[in-house]
Amino acid sequence: MLKTLKTLTLGTLLVAGGLAQAEQALRLGTTAAFAPPLEVAVAEAKKQGLEVELIEFSDWIAPNVSLANGDIDVNYFQHVPFLENAKKDGGYDLIPYAPGVINNVGLYSKKHKAFASLPEGAKVAIANDPINGGRGLQLLEKAGLITLKPGVGYKARLEDVTSNPKDIQIIELEAVQLVRALDEVDLAQGYPHYIRLAGTHDPESALLFDGVDNREYIIQFVIQPEHKNDQRLKKFVDIYQHSPQVRAALDKAHGKLYQPGWES
Repeated sequence: MLKTLKTLTLGTLLVAGGLAQAEQALRLGTTAAFAPPLEVAVAEAKKQGLEVELIEFSDWIAPNVSLANGDIDVNYFQHVPFLENAKKDGGYDLIPYAPGVINNVGLYSKKHKAFASLPEGAKVAIANDPINGGRGLQLLEKAGLITLKPGVGYKARLEDVTSNPKDIQIIELEAVQLVRALDEVDLAQGYPHYIRLAGTHDPESALLFDGVDNREYIIQFVIQPEHKNDQRLKKFVDIYQHSPQVRAALDKAHGKLYQPGWES
């Protein structure tokens, strides 16, 4: 696959196919954690005559801004709770088109082998965005470190913590920065795909994982409503979901810490 690297204001453009066909190409935005299997899908699509431009963003805000502005046709990096919160904050008219994978999220530590060894006042890092932060708080409750108000679910906030027996200090950081925080804190919420990319420790070494049965956390292909009948999009999603080459790339990228959301 021909790949041309070009710096853009909102990310890095990975161009699959010739520039002469760029106007007809499906423009797909993603983040680094999901890019490798998508690159394989782009290559498979090219074999079938479909040109796709894969645009890699460095944060979790720009992909929705770019999609809402019409700079890309679809993005793939977020689950429905994250999308709904982004729509609320940004006023975007965006909808989920098709399911992708669902990944485990875990609690990791480089300093402790069990939750019982966490000291009083331990520093614990979770995501600072409203949705992934709620997922982190749910994990802390599952670990027995805190108790949350009944029924708050993924919408949990720090003010919803009703008990904290070890008086842990909960620090909120950008989700993509959590892997770097592990050298500084006792425990951190972690995303195995980012940990694998960082290469700092074993992504399967979490003290606790959440379940992959929470379908609200399935990563979605997201579009503007007027693109729902785009045949290029339909063809690409079919390739992503059913190509043996893409499945092998997903296994390589995520190991055992994911499930295909379209099969669950």
